[in-house]
Amino acid sequence: MEEVRQEVLKAVEEAAQDGRITCEKAHQLAATLGAPLIEVGRAADLLGIKICACQLGCF
Repeated sequence: MEEVRQEVLKAVEEAAQDGRITCEKAHQLAATLGAPLIEVGRAADLLGIKICACQLGCF
């Protein structure tokens, strides 16, 4: 697994509420940070944060 930058980990952790982050917010963070969406997803996984309200209906 590729390394996740600290700034991405911090942003995901700060954006999460009750251990969750919406798919829309994950997309926004990726755009704001200039990070690939997969890196934001990896950060959420590492932090034990679940992605909810998936825009594809997967989660």
